[in-house]
Amino acid sequence: MKVLGIETSCDETSVAIVDEEGILSNVVSSQVKVHEPFGGVVPEVAARHHLRNLPQIFQKAVEDAGIDLRDIDVVAVTHGPGLIGALMVGISFAKGLSLALKKPLVGVNHLLGHVYAVKLNFPQLEPPYLALLVSGGHTELLLFKEDPTRAEVVGRTVDDAAGEAFDKVARLLGLGYPGGPAIERTARSGDPHRYHFPRAMLERGNLNFSFSGLKTAVLYLLRSEPDANRSDVAASFQEAVVDVLVWKTMHAAELMGMKKVLLVGGVAANSRLREKLAEECSKRNLELHVPPVELCMDNAAMIARAGLDLARRGKFSDLSLNAVPYLSF
Repeated sequence: MKVLGIETSCDETSVAIVDEEGILSNVVSSQVKVHEPFGGVVPEVAARHHLRNLPQIFQKAVEDAGIDLRDIDVVAVTHGPGLIGALMVGISFAKGLSLALKKPLVGVNHLLGHVYAVKLNFPQLEPPYLALLVSGGHTELLLFKEDPTRAEVVGRTVDDAAGEAFDKVARLLGLGYPGGPAIERTARSGDPHRYHFPRAMLERGNLNFSFSGLKTAVLYLLRSEPDANRSDVAASFQEAVVDVLVWKTMHAAELMGMKKVLLVGGVAANSRLREKLAEECSKRNLELHVPPVELCMDNAAMIARAGLDLARRGKFSDLSLNAVPYLSF
């Protein structure tokens, strides 16, 4: 089965083609430079760039895959969560393609897509497993028991997502946008133990996250010590975020009796998080599965791969498919 996937949930325009063997093509066009002057994604600007770029990205994905369009079996598209205008561009394109090719349509939850980024490198991976999904808009612990397309949310942030906290602290430190890579680069030359920032909600049995207090602690530190070493602040902040993410994941795995752990989402590209989670999983003899860095970011290959499994299970969409900005599990 060959699935063409379309991803336009935020500021990456992407089209990919996958089959059971893996990725045939995966073309991603980032808008980071477009939004950088604003310090974040401007929804209207993002939608307009998707509208302009999508036809060319689609054409290149088909050419890179080296297939005839008639060989496509399914069209999969992100229908949420995300920016409503951006989502609608991709959904409209997917509907038109589905009609023109007379091929079935599958709407894919963007969060499920991130989990399926792992399946692109570990195709034999099957539930049960626990996934830590960490991105700019989401920080969630997802439990997959039997069906890899259905998850139970066992923990989530009660305020800021980890990626959002990275962006806001990077702005406080004057490091620019996007904040995650900027914090990580700056932290490399810093002392992660120079400042002790709070680790919130670490009581047993609580699998939710909170990062707003941590962000506020950085703000107050910079007000009281305006000349504080930026590298030390970045390293200490990053260590606090990583400590909480890893502790919660290990605690959830213990409570749920999980032996397999997945790390997915844009923040999964953070090298310190990957390193520390690998260390803790190794201590407990847990399997850790993490996508390569390029598949942690938003891309259509993960959407197509999720679409493939949804299609196998007969979970198709009709032309009433609509954008759901706050879609969850």
